[in-house]
Amino acid sequence: MFVRKGDRIGTVTNRSGGMQGGITNGEPVVMRVAFKPTATIAARQKTVDFEGNPVTLEAVGRHDPCVVLRAVPVVEAMAAIVLADAALLDGKRRP
Repeated sequence: MFVRKGDRIGTVTNRSGGMQGGITNGEPVVMRVAFKPTATIAARQKTVDFEGNPVTLEAVGRHDPCVVLRAVPVVEAMAAIVLADAALLDGKRRP
C-alpha cells in the first residue's frame, strides 16, 4: 500500500523484497549478508620470519580469521556495480 511520506509517496512497509524492494518504488535498499567462517589453511606453507630466515608455517588446530572487516567494502562495491549495471540496462534484455 502506498502512502504519503512527507513530500514524497512511499510504501507503508519496506518488506517487498526483489526488485520492488527499494529499487523501483523509491524505498531504501536493505541488504543482509552472512559469511561462512573462513577455514584454517591446513597445508604447510613456506615463508620467512621477521629476520628473513626461511620457515615453514603449519597451523595446529583451528584459527579461523574474521573476514567481516575486509568483506564489507567488497559487498558494498559489488552491490554498487550490480545496481549500476541494472541502471545501464535501461529495460534492455540480456542475451
